[in-house]
Amino acid sequence: MIKKYKKLFYEMLRIRKVEESISKNYSEWKMRCPVHLSIGQEAPAVGVITNLSKQDKIVTAHRSHAHYLAKGGNLKAMIAELYGKETGCAKGKGGSMHLIDLKAGVTAAVPIVGSTIPIGVGLSWSMKLRKKKNIVAIFFGDGATEEGVFQESLDFSSLHNLPVLFVCENNEYSVYSHRSKRQSRKRNILKIAKAIGIDGTKIPGNDVIKIFNSTKKIVKQIKKNSKPHLILIDTFRHLEHCGPNNDDHLGYRSKNYINKWLQKDPLNKIQKDIINFKYLKKNDLENIDKKINKEILSAFKFAEDSKFPTKKLLFEDIYAK
Repeated sequence: MIKKYKKLFYEMLRIRKVEESISKNYSEWKMRCPVHLSIGQEAPAVGVITNLSKQDKIVTAHRSHAHYLAKGGNLKAMIAELYGKETGCAKGKGGSMHLIDLKAGVTAAVPIVGSTIPIGVGLSWSMKLRKKKNIVAIFFGDGATEEGVFQESLDFSSLHNLPVLFVCENNEYSVYSHRSKRQSRKRNILKIAKAIGIDGTKIPGNDVIKIFNSTKKIVKQIKKNSKPHLILIDTFRHLEHCGPNNDDHLGYRSKNYINKWLQKDPLNKIQKDIINFKYLKKNDLENIDKKINKEILSAFKFAEDSKFPTKKLLFEDIYAK
């Protein structure tokens, strides 16, 4: 139990501090790709992915940093990618929304809304045909469930009993539009999944321990029965949809709504638990903080010192059917 708490806390804190550093340094105009930060949404990524093996795969969308790091993606390569350098995980040609680390099992991050859902299902289908025993976790937002490919992918995975974990991170907003402006109040994606033959589970998004424990059982079940499952996790992004800043002055989210979620900050919750349970001392927390800060400074220096891609890389890693 203590070891689990420490790991989950460490991974969430690391992701938070990495993204805070991105937000802080973005104004230097050295990162010119769009960034969709996951500050406030660390718990779903860490709670789910900690249950995956290195051989299991993930696919994700535009808000991909937390998933990439939680799955073991190389931090230096990620920051270098944001800087557009050839040492980046996509050789500086993809940017924040196209992270990849095949060694860590990060198969793809694709920004087109809903597009990674069929990619993940196809990946799972290929693994099943090759008799692989691993699963694919597909991360997407609530807006992606409005795309037709969402239901098509659910249907295909249900028909072929694919080992897929669908993870919907519902922060309720598509840019500035609340879910109530885009979807019928009677709409329920867990019921949609059930109608197609897929079991679903709703988990609170501010409690990484609950996410971890629930997902642990679900992942074990998927690997045993080779059947898909859908998880719905309500969560909250602290910053603007796209960019390094706070945009609450625009008023599209009420102050009461914002304060309600900020009081449930998942990182604060697990840190309070760790202190209350005396799993870590104040000195331990300070050492963890220093260790993460040192790693982040090293990653940014690596990115700064790296070279931009040359023209010869322009036509590499491009595939046509």
